[in-house]
Amino acid sequence: MRHLVTLADLTAAEIERILEITKDLKTKLQQGIREPVLPSRVMALLFEKQSLRTRVSFEAGMTHLGGTSMYLGSDVGFGKRESMADFGRVLGEYLDVVVVRAKKHETVVDLARHCTCTVINGLTDFAHPCQAIADLQTLQECFGDLKGRTMAWIGDANNVLRSLALGCGKMGMRVAVATPKAYQFDDEALAWIRGEVPNLELTVTTDPNEAVAEASAIYTDVWASMGQEGEREKRCRDFADYQVNAQLMANAPSDAVFMHCLPARRGEEVTDEVIDSPQSVIVQQAGNRMHAQKGILLWLLGGTV
Repeated sequence: MRHLVTLADLTAAEIERILEITKDLKTKLQQGIREPVLPSRVMALLFEKQSLRTRVSFEAGMTHLGGTSMYLGSDVGFGKRESMADFGRVLGEYLDVVVVRAKKHETVVDLARHCTCTVINGLTDFAHPCQAIADLQTLQECFGDLKGRTMAWIGDANNVLRSLALGCGKMGMRVAVATPKAYQFDDEALAWIRGEVPNLELTVTTDPNEAVAEASAIYTDVWASMGQEGEREKRCRDFADYQVNAQLMANAPSDAVFMHCLPARRGEEVTDEVIDSPQSVIVQQAGNRMHAQKGILLWLLGGTV
């Protein structure tokens, strides 16, 4: 039984295999081919947070693969009516895979510990592995071989960056992070990342221009994520100098692309001029969530292409 809780669960070779499967599935879909490679498999979505991309891409993807999906609402009493052990063991009697979008990372870890079906992390406060796989797919489509390229992250050192750093490191990329000192990874987080990817070239600076100087991709996220609404005004002040705008993009290589996991707050972390520019690959990124998650499902559930 394999789970995907963080990218630490995957080796570099396994990530590369998932990306190969993903590429094959996307190519076939573009040719109008939707092979039912996971017939009668059942997936459940268990979300504590709002979702557009994660929910729709997983449901559509499982349908393409020949399986079915169901959205489990608050009526199932997740985390309220019974122990996680009982909840997880019962789900395993019905399902092949459950995708969990949770407020706390420990919720997914605990469910995976007890569930007898595959558990996929659809997002937690600690990690967003499915987003990272889709981002790597997008980068491969843009640049081919990723080894030696640089990913620049501008903004809060958050869950998306933690997953992206692992994924980029395992693919041989460098990561340059620009964020105010108060929002950088702490020593424990850095030690965990470096422990998982010892060869990762990770630099941290307070200067966005320094971070983007050699970047193939410039990535940002909202300054205040779900659950941080009370900090929004302070964060907007603290990150005012970290907006991805035309001036910052001009300091990067001319072939650099702009990335964002969405939803975006236009006019805050990124300007309309950048997010709607030819350098922006945000729609391609979002579309690849479905293709990457099809690859993840097929790899975890043992289907063949």
